[in-house]
Amino acid sequence: MATRALMRKYGVGYETVQRALVSALPEPRKKMRPRATRLDPYKPVIDAILKADLTAPRKQRHTVKRIYDRLLDEHDAVDISYQVVRTYVAERRGEIRLQAGKGVADAFVPQTHRPGAEAEVDFGDVTIKLAGKLVTCYLFAFRLSYSGKAVHRIFASAGQEAFFEGHVHALNVLSGVPTGKVRYDNLRAAVAQVLGLSRRRIEAERWTASGSHYGLDALYCQPGIRGAHEKGGVEGQIGWFRRNHLVPVPKVATLAELNEMIDRWDQQDDARRNRSRPRTIGEYFAAEQPLLVPLPEEPFETGRLSTPRVDRYSQICVRMNRYSVPVRLIGRTVRVMLHVSELVVYDGREEVARHERLIARNESRLDLDHYLEALIRKPGALPSATVLDQARAAGRFTPIHDAWWAAAVKAHGEREGTRALIEVLLLSRHLPHEQLVAGLAAALKSDALTADAVALEARKAADAENDPAQAPSSAALGSQTGMAQLPAAVRAHLPPDKRPLPSVAHYDQLLRLRPPDRPTQS
Repeated sequence: MATRALMRKYGVGYETVQRALVSALPEPRKKMRPRATRLDPYKPVIDAILKADLTAPRKQRHTVKRIYDRLLDEHDAVDISYQVVRTYVAERRGEIRLQAGKGVADAFVPQTHRPGAEAEVDFGDVTIKLAGKLVTCYLFAFRLSYSGKAVHRIFASAGQEAFFEGHVHALNVLSGVPTGKVRYDNLRAAVAQVLGLSRRRIEAERWTASGSHYGLDALYCQPGIRGAHEKGGVEGQIGWFRRNHLVPVPKVATLAELNEMIDRWDQQDDARRNRSRPRTIGEYFAAEQPLLVPLPEEPFETGRLSTPRVDRYSQICVRMNRYSVPVRLIGRTVRVMLHVSELVVYDGREEVARHERLIARNESRLDLDHYLEALIRKPGALPSATVLDQARAAGRFTPIHDAWWAAAVKAHGEREGTRALIEVLLLSRHLPHEQLVAGLAAALKSDALTADAVALEARKAADAENDPAQAPSSAALGSQTGMAQLPAAVRAHLPPDKRPLPSVAHYDQLLRLRPPDRPTQS
């Protein structure tokens, strides 16, 4: 076709046809020279601020708003808008990072995990309502990277005892140990010192022993936010678990109750799918579990050992809290095994005390039984004793104890009545608490205000429990005397009295042997 014919067919000019004949591809458009803007005088200032941010602390770097405010305050840039500054900073921030050799920010590389080879561990803080109070606890998570199977546990602290106990629980649930790397933060429970920017770490001594026991191969992530990205699976798992199972805030009486609920939730989560994966977590874990290394036969001791000295108050100080021990140990050094939920005290090989671990600091947990030998010599110290208040709050010292104590004081005096109560409390070392309370109630009804009478009545209650067939009928309960004379609070705690009414028929035979010269007395 002629040039004019091409011009008429495509509706273009002569020069366009000539350029098309020279090259099938059009020439690239010429870039227009950037037009001058009002921001041009301030661009070097903004670039200097962004370069300084490269070495500034992460949480003290300039935002766009701060850059704009500085331009207004320090350079009187009243003729520029915030939107113009924001657009320029968004373009230049990445360019300046590349020019400084910092690399591309927020670049993630997809990973593929082999079955049974890798896992991730982390702690996350959660808030729960424990016994009516809002407290901050810590959620331990152990997650297998291939299947996404996760085991959770909530502890009162994130200390080394919780770290070890979380591992023991998780490995027992999984019934095996990963064959490859397990990724960790640089938490103090495991890492004693971080050696520079490398991945070399000086591990805590007990953590090294635990890793050797189970054959764990620990890999420590980089410090800071970059390390969190290296174990994003467990980081996201903790957030998902917190949003889906701990919202609203759970209300429980004890952490053991909450952990039972968490075990059920972990089993239910096996039926869900992670994102767009074709099978459920439980199905992937069923294929992964046989590839785990079997557990060792002996479990690892998770408690922390210490050797405090018993003070003159018969107490030991452990982690800024005080716990009681028997008074015979005053002045001696004892061994304490501190677990995440309890504390066990040993004198040599003998266990002498066991307490539930306190969550807060500067508190005390005292056992009334530990002070009985001292109180038998100093009965006047019992009414205002701190240990008595704690025994009442725990339900070990009931209103029946108080009623029997008041009756004993009225009958024998303050000192001897209190000493009789302490002798009754000593019976708790040999009798169950319920039987002792039943013995106190029975002795109170019959005005038997001695420790021997309480012991006798408690053993009768024990015999009635062991052989119910020998217990008399309860039809005679309505005719019992003395019940209405007891306080209402005491009557509410009294057990059913199945004993028959007392009778003096057996004494009639003595009347037949009366000498004839002695008159009968009414």
